[in-house]
Amino acid sequence: MATQAVEHAPQMRLDMFLWYARFAKTRSAAQAIAVKGLLRIDGRRIDRAHCPVRVGMVIAFPLNGRVQILRVDALPHRRGPPAEAATLYTRLEPTGAAPVDGGEDPA
Repeated sequence: MATQAVEHAPQMRLDMFLWYARFAKTRSAAQAIAVKGLLRIDGRRIDRAHCPVRVGMVIAFPLNGRVQILRVDALPHRRGPPAEAATLYTRLEPTGAAPVDGGEDPA
């Protein structure tokens, strides 16, 4: 039987990504976000901190009274300054979000 070479996309632990991307002050706080069971990756509920995160995945979780929805653009190599952390993801708007200007037509 021939073995096939399987290429794996780069990945990292969910708690480490949240910590490196500065959504948590400590890694244990990032683990707490993950194990609450309210976080979703690509629509699937996640309740473990070691779930793998890859580029292109969409992460949604509540933080400070708001739902954060992010698309992972890059995996970090370190926990750098906030400006560097902001390049790791793109914020997406939640479906059904209220418009910023109040939503009324001025006409």
